[in-house]
Amino acid sequence: MSTPSSRPSYAAVLRVPHARRTFAAALVGRLSYGTVSLALMLSLTRSTGSYAVAGLVMAVFGATSVFLSPYRASLVDRHGPRRALLPMALLYAVLLCALAAVCRPGTSESVLAVTAALAGACTPPLGPTMRAVWAELLPDRRLLQRAYSVDGVAEELLFVSGPLLVGGIVAVASPVVGVVLSAVLVAVGTLAFVTSPATAALRPAGREKSDGPAPDPGGPGQGRALLQPVVVAAAVGVSVSAVDLLVVAFAGERGLGDGAVAWVLAALSLGSAVGGLANGAVAWTSPTRARLPFFAAGVGLCLAAAGLAPGLGTLVLAVMCAGLFVAPALTTAYLIADESVAPGFRVRAGAWCNTAVNAGMSAGAAAVGLLVERLPLPVCFAAAGAVAAAAALVPGYGRGGAVRRGTGQSSSESCESSEPSAS
Repeated sequence: MSTPSSRPSYAAVLRVPHARRTFAAALVGRLSYGTVSLALMLSLTRSTGSYAVAGLVMAVFGATSVFLSPYRASLVDRHGPRRALLPMALLYAVLLCALAAVCRPGTSESVLAVTAALAGACTPPLGPTMRAVWAELLPDRRLLQRAYSVDGVAEELLFVSGPLLVGGIVAVASPVVGVVLSAVLVAVGTLAFVTSPATAALRPAGREKSDGPAPDPGGPGQGRALLQPVVVAAAVGVSVSAVDLLVVAFAGERGLGDGAVAWVLAALSLGSAVGGLANGAVAWTSPTRARLPFFAAGVGLCLAAAGLAPGLGTLVLAVMCAGLFVAPALTTAYLIADESVAPGFRVRAGAWCNTAVNAGMSAGAAAVGLLVERLPLPVCFAAAGAVAAAAALVPGYGRGGAVRRGTGQSSSESCESSEPSAS
């Protein structure tokens, strides 16, 4: 299926003009997403004294952020990052500061919920926009695969380092400082991002007139082409989010303590990082739509096997093996989404995958909470894995609507020969 390749390398990705500056700026802004959840949750619980109220406000914040993501991405596609992304980020930062200001004793639940809903609705799609910039900078699909891999691994590290940063802040100051820091990070990072020459290369969809009429992003051709990556992204989100609670239940059954849970979840993240970097370093000879089911099935089978683990060591190994397939599955889903649409619709295509992952994670956490109380733990692990494995059966369609199967052709060749508008 693949052959090792020493070039193009990850270093070649970062040597592209303006790539390092643009990527660094995007990571500064995206670090806000790693800090805001914990900082806001702590601020709400301390100010209201109620976990129920804090949970409700966080749910409202997350819902408007996740489910309005494709709409916000469409604004970036239509008007460009400078005209759409920067005002969005600045408004989001202002609303986060307002949310920090109202997180004090005596504030009504409705005020907290409305402010949180408005802030979540303005969350700037920095991740999808950065991936669209990578696609503009790197017409070589092999280089783009490496760029998406390093982007995914870096994003995962942000969600590890963000809570650690908030933990350091709350040791010496109020958690609302963490919310304000999140606002500063997203404002500064987005400003640096949109002023980069690389970001300016993203042309709004309205300027594509000279290249012929762009297809309708909601039309059947592009919609069917996005079906496979969106479904797989959602399924992987369900399976991965289920692991958190399943590992807690596993540790509780055996009296292992919270420290064991941390080790298992760290193994999942480590496996995902290693898998993502390895996937980006391989010169695949099969097309992306043929690889995606393999990665999804790998997640599912490893999680099902994790349910049979007799002890902590075996569970750590099984979960780490599942992690090896997580980042490759999501990276490949983003690649397919990029291939499936015209250049003027790349941000919203990536946002659909982002939305699918986040929605899947929310659904997975809720569903597994019900299953754990009713079914044996091995069955719960198998059910979580079955979701990802079932997604491997979703057929992949090209933009023309035809089912795409493995032909032995490389992804870059496939893209150049049959999907030129995405290159």
